[in-house]
Amino acid sequence: MDLATAAGIFMAWALVIGAIILGGDVGAFIDVPSFLITFGGSLSVTVASSPLSRIRLIPQLLRNAFFSKAQNMIDILNLMIRFAERARREGLLALEDEASALEDPFIKKGIQLVVDGTDPELVKNILDAEISFLEERHKSNRSMFEVWGEMAPAFGMLGTLIGLIQMLGHLDDPNALGPGMAVALITTFYGSIIANAFALPIAKKLAVRTEEEVLLREMVVEGVLAIQAGENPRIVEEKLKVYLPPAMRLIYEGSKKKAEEEAA
Repeated sequence: MDLATAAGIFMAWALVIGAIILGGDVGAFIDVPSFLITFGGSLSVTVASSPLSRIRLIPQLLRNAFFSKAQNMIDILNLMIRFAERARREGLLALEDEASALEDPFIKKGIQLVVDGTDPELVKNILDAEISFLEERHKSNRSMFEVWGEMAPAFGMLGTLIGLIQMLGHLDDPNALGPGMAVALITTFYGSIIANAFALPIAKKLAVRTEEEVLLREMVVEGVLAIQAGENPRIVEEKLKVYLPPAMRLIYEGSKKKAEEEAA
């Protein structure tokens, strides 16, 4: 589970609700018609603006935002080095069996293209196209949450206008003006919290997931092309290490040194 996503959203809701409780009248913030206008209305237009096939992905997208973990870049680096060593020692065809057992379809495809003797330029074009379509696919999927984040405040404002119109219908009763104005503003509150404490954070987390996956796949492309070119495993290692963030590079160097000491 991604604790940052869960903890961040939980804290946002907890702090807002805690502030309301400390302020006194919690009941003033509960209004079913306002909730229906804001939550139901914004969700409805989000559904209306997306194809049904994409709507069905919402549970999977939420799972990706809260639970998905990016593949370990060090594991990918070690895998590429192992492939490079074997290719130099036994030839590219020797990679076929091991590649067919891989779970990651992108790495499997890259290695299989190399084993099949595909032209390096074509290998790069095919893998780059995979990355481009992945980015577009992910962008389209997370746009649902971006639309929801835009529509929730808009429906909050719509609810406020409805509340004001209803309030103006009772101007002859001064006692009804204050509660009426409060109810009118609740929809704006609902819209703001739906957008800023749920929909937009989810959209941004999905964008981060895409960035991580794209970087990992670009690293794989670099490794596959280096293996196909028959480069020295040490060169492959140096090429792929640049994709690691500094902290992860230190971890990699430490684990490599420890493995060398144990092997000595």
